[in-house]
Amino acid sequence: MSLSVEIKHLFSGFHVDVGFEAPQGVTAVFGPSGAGKSTIVNAVGGLLTPDAGRISLSGRVILDTQSGVNVPPHKRRVGYVFQDARLFPHLSVRNNLLFGQRFAPRSSRIASLAEVVELLGIAPLLERRTAALSGGEKQRVAIGRALLAGPEILLLDEPLASLDEARKGEVLPYLERLSAEARIPMLYVSHARHEVQRLAQTVVEIEAGRVVRQGPVEAFVGASGAAPVRISLPAGTLGPDAAVISFRTSDAMLTAPDIRSGAPYQLEGRITAVEQAADAALVTVVVAGAEIELRQSPEALARAGLDGPSKVAVHITAADILPR
Repeated sequence: MSLSVEIKHLFSGFHVDVGFEAPQGVTAVFGPSGAGKSTIVNAVGGLLTPDAGRISLSGRVILDTQSGVNVPPHKRRVGYVFQDARLFPHLSVRNNLLFGQRFAPRSSRIASLAEVVELLGIAPLLERRTAALSGGEKQRVAIGRALLAGPEILLLDEPLASLDEARKGEVLPYLERLSAEARIPMLYVSHARHEVQRLAQTVVEIEAGRVVRQGPVEAFVGASGAAPVRISLPAGTLGPDAAVISFRTSDAMLTAPDIRSGAPYQLEGRITAVEQAADAALVTVVVAGAEIELRQSPEALARAGLDGPSKVAVHITAADILPR
């Protein structure tokens, strides 16, 4: 099974124009916030109709704007897992799972209830109401419900973004197992490089609505940027003690200082210079007295009002914290 995507869509001041192939296994759609990742999965899932495009799933055309084909979402056989689990609060975990199975004809089911429960480790949760679940448990149930709907592809739109680090650590091993055992293609949206490296076989990297790189995850890891930078942080920045944060600049993104994200680390900084290039902006940022240079999308910087000297938030998706 495989997925083929070609879409073009114009928002106010932002244009998505992408094309890629996703083979069986996990294809990560990777890039900073605002790059167009969710637009892509929404188009695949039928939640957004692009201005122009063609999408096929294992040779079955589910969207072709030129010929007028636009299969409704409930007929696409797509399983969708959102950032928030969107479970039914009035149903038990078991009945949430069985609700997904209601929409799968027996001939299209890819796993039984027992197999999904074992895969995701949710047997102890079956009789509980969803309000009593942790965030990580809710996401595991949401994944199970999507699998039981008998999808031909599974879409996961930043499923860990709303979780704290402990809950992410709880869910990741199950996603790894799902990656290894699922017999359908999976589109995994993330801005966290360490998640992509851990889960994906193929990577499609998106910047400013365009595909800037795609291929096997091994090539993505090899091109993940220069040696890590290290910044000494005073006590109280990330904890009670002084520390050193070590990260690759490719794992950092900039936003206005009042913006929060799912990134595990956020530091205050100040932009001192912006050098515009053909396809990127080289931004010089001072963080805790250290000067670093980040490659960012010019469009994203302009939308956030960060195309000149200003205060900024530096969101870091993967880092090592070392004693000072």
